[in-house]
Amino acid sequence: MSMVTLDLQYFAGEKTEKATAHKRSETRKKGEVFKSIDLSTAISLFAFFLYFRIAGATLGRQLGGMMGSFYGNELQMDLTQNNILKLFSQLSIGMLKMLLPVFVLALVVGVLSQLFQIGVLFHPELLLFKGERLSPLSGLKRIYSLRAVVELLKSMLKIIFVGLITFSVIWFQRTAIVQTAQEPLLTAASTISRVFLNMGLIASLALVLLSLLDYFYQKFDFEKKMRMSKQDIKDEYKTIEGDPLIKAKIRERQKQMAMRRMMQELPKADVVITNPTHFAVALQYDAETMSAPTVIAKGADQIAFRIKDIARNHGITIVERKPLARALYAQLDIGDHVPEAFFQAVAEILAYVYRLKGKA
Repeated sequence: MSMVTLDLQYFAGEKTEKATAHKRSETRKKGEVFKSIDLSTAISLFAFFLYFRIAGATLGRQLGGMMGSFYGNELQMDLTQNNILKLFSQLSIGMLKMLLPVFVLALVVGVLSQLFQIGVLFHPELLLFKGERLSPLSGLKRIYSLRAVVELLKSMLKIIFVGLITFSVIWFQRTAIVQTAQEPLLTAASTISRVFLNMGLIASLALVLLSLLDYFYQKFDFEKKMRMSKQDIKDEYKTIEGDPLIKAKIRERQKQMAMRRMMQELPKADVVITNPTHFAVALQYDAETMSAPTVIAKGADQIAFRIKDIARNHGITIVERKPLARALYAQLDIGDHVPEAFFQAVAEILAYVYRLKGKA
């Protein structure tokens, strides 16, 4: 028997279940999400090389025009304070015009890659200083850990893979590269730039593919860490919904309070309609404030007996109407008005009660 108990405890504590929506939400609020830093870097590199491949000629002409103007005109001007300020202003504005698209591209690609992976998530508290981050022991644990070994293997794989790709691009373009030695300077520069950009595009695209594998690995590793045991799920349910025993006690307490209020209101009743042994329904009617008779108490079995005892003690008339008592008990709650279908039967009973008490 003890072995069976131990086995059940083992399986209850084993983390075999997927994380619940509540745990995912709480974890995300703490800023703990999975993402691949390599994927963001690889996408940014690919975007940069693609931009320079498309707009490289335009950038080259702009740079050439700016340098030609600088060496042809600005260097011949008089060396004065105003001329130097003007020169640096022109160079700064020209460089800003060329680099601004690159800055915008970096911002857009960086934001989109983060949104693709984790969505909108901002936690300023993560930027606060924490002393434990400077702990040498924690640093050693991060360095000598399984995750560090995996990161090392990933880095080696990337270096080998990208190295093979770049070597292949250069090898296939070796003839064009060798011929640049006999070509004019601008033609040779154009050839070398084209080879370099093609090499960067292919290498960065390969990095994107590798980073996608890393993205799925990070997701798998995150889901593994997020797993819960059956006991964890039960404890979470108790935390969210409350302990079933406590909830049952609360419901019982609420039921007792409602019963106490009902019994306190019962002396205001005009009549109690009974089954006579199983049901009792107490009705109150005030022609000046009520549009129809109202149920102020009802009960079955023991509660019905208590209602009748209190009614006798307070001189409330008890009328036996079996079908009517069952119907009122089944269809109405405390505080409900008697529906039109029962008006005739209830009116006859109230008229009978009023005649007994000498009311008009």
